[in-house]
Amino acid sequence: MGRTMPKTLSKILFRITQGKKLDLNNPTLFDEKLMWLKLNNYNNNPLVWKCCDKYLVREYAIAKGVSNSNLPTLLGEYQDANEIDFDKLPNKFVLKCTHGCGFNIICKNKKELDIDKTRKTLNKWLKKKFGYEAAELQYMHEKPRIICEKFIENRDSLPYDYKVYCFRGVARCILVCSEREKETKLNIFDLSWKELSISKELYKNKKTINKPKSLKDMISIAEKVSKPFPFVRVDFYECNGKAILGELTFTPAACLNYIYTDYGKKYLGNLLQLDLKKDTMPKK
Repeated sequence: MGRTMPKTLSKILFRITQGKKLDLNNPTLFDEKLMWLKLNNYNNNPLVWKCCDKYLVREYAIAKGVSNSNLPTLLGEYQDANEIDFDKLPNKFVLKCTHGCGFNIICKNKKELDIDKTRKTLNKWLKKKFGYEAAELQYMHEKPRIICEKFIENRDSLPYDYKVYCFRGVARCILVCSEREKETKLNIFDLSWKELSISKELYKNKKTINKPKSLKDMISIAEKVSKPFPFVRVDFYECNGKAILGELTFTPAACLNYIYTDYGKKYLGNLLQLDLKKDTMPKK
């Protein structure tokens, strides 16, 4: 990818998905500002590179005061899928590649798992240069590896994902992803659990979404780990009333989000205040 290619590609993708020209000189909308950060900060920021890695982010979170009990239980770390000894794994587990999004295998019954196919899939993912297609260069600095985490069984809550939007270390709103097993629904709440008119009606879950029991802890953890960054989304799930930190996401939907209303784009854009000089990282 050439020196000018990331900016050019970003402009093309923004035009195609958002139907308008990307303004990097005077960004105002949320995804415009994220694009600016992607191209001028996150691509050259070693701390961002570390926190994008699903394995290394654990070390960062602990250094920021996050308890091990608020992190997924790690069962193994591998450079290659052929290193995995499936006989030593429990009946239920989750395998993830650490260098991107969507590289997950959820095993609920090891007897039904096609181990050969799983190894081939994981090794194929390891070779994939995630981030190349959308110029998310922060992912290009990661060392691809596989981690195995304990499968989370929830006794008292639905399998929702809670994604806390943090702006310069301050949590401002929470995206809730539900019904992932069908067609994912997306609702956004403020910290008092009042729903905001940020996501389009088409994508909302019309059912009542109750406040998670661990909301206070989610917000506290999110603000601890987000302080160094102009923006980061801190992703959680809840296990029997306990907040579990999943990952840090700096460029949600590759800065090409389709779920926001026009009001939402402006609302979130106003929350993300950029300093075009101070936020620019020197080129590495």
